[in-house]
Amino acid sequence: MAKTAATEPSSNGSTPAPAATAAPKATRRTPAAATPAASASGSSRTQPQPAVTPTPTIRTMIVLLPDAVPHESLTAHALDRHFGVRGVLEARFWAAPTLKLWQRGQIVGLRKGRPAACAGGPARLLDLAGLRQAAGIGAGIRHQLWTHAVRGTRPAYPWTAYLAKHLADPAKYSWDDAKNDFHAQPRVNAMRMHNAVNPGAGHLDLFDIEMFQAGQMAYQHHTAVTAICADALLCDNGVRLAPRSDTLADRTTYIEQALRVLDVMPAEQRLIAVSL
Repeated sequence: MAKTAATEPSSNGSTPAPAATAAPKATRRTPAAATPAASASGSSRTQPQPAVTPTPTIRTMIVLLPDAVPHESLTAHALDRHFGVRGVLEARFWAAPTLKLWQRGQIVGLRKGRPAACAGGPARLLDLAGLRQAAGIGAGIRHQLWTHAVRGTRPAYPWTAYLAKHLADPAKYSWDDAKNDFHAQPRVNAMRMHNAVNPGAGHLDLFDIEMFQAGQMAYQHHTAVTAICADALLCDNGVRLAPRSDTLADRTTYIEQALRVLDVMPAEQRLIAVSL
């Protein structure tokens, strides 16, 4: 599977120049409410129509393994051969705290520690519920930090809106224009200032601003379920699920689809996390 990634500004405020942009696969008209307004610097550029839907950022994929795939073949070469996925195993999951010594051979990429991180295994031997709960708790704390950091600022447009505007007419609205207009928003600047003086655990991802603005519970739910369904899902029947774009609406649609699969998978279903 070809890796797709929407270019995004880094959370420290610097934005890498985009690679050559492939021709957009889909276009749509952007409602006026979703169009970046004039930036805080006074820009009065108009939104080109139709706007382009940027491809989604896919960093990690969850793969549900068919029964026919042997445990011993879970290598990067085998992933490419069996699934068309180019990547490496990622220690994203937690092994169940009740894991017995004789069960460790069924876990993929088991590491030491409590909780013990691993790349996957049978669902019954993974602590998916614990991982999901911990991610949600961490997100709740992070949202409280964000609320304090941006207090007094007005809602901001997400990076995806500016990227779409740039991709729709790069000659008229350059990459630098998009980056500068996004960063010029008072709420984004507040997040950047917070990150500058609070490195490490207190970091706030600029790319998550749309999720933050959806409210604390929405942000917690999004973070919790993303911990187990990642950015894309390859089902054991070959069906691939992924968001249409990086917008919150499209990522929510993907989460709904992925949970319909993960919530009903049998206890013996093997799953692995692959970093693309």
